[in-house]
Amino acid sequence: MTPEQLRDLYKVVFGTSDAEKVLEDLGARFSEHQSTFSTSSTETAYREGQRTVLLFIKSMLREQPQIKDTQSYE
Repeated sequence: MTPEQLRDLYKVVFGTSDAEKVLEDLGARFSEHQSTFSTSSTETAYREGQRTVLLFIKSMLREQPQIKDTQSYE
């Protein structure tokens, strides 16, 4: 499976209005927009791991910018 195919699959799975609600809930549960800091470094790492999964899913749903070749080769 190519990276593009995988990205398309994420969009199919998470592209519904129900999936948006689930992602909102996950964002609230796993500190999408808040600190994951804890006085325990182990707890901080655990929380950050949860948050990272959510951020990865959301990154797969975003459109990737097309990189254009701005150099001219003659």
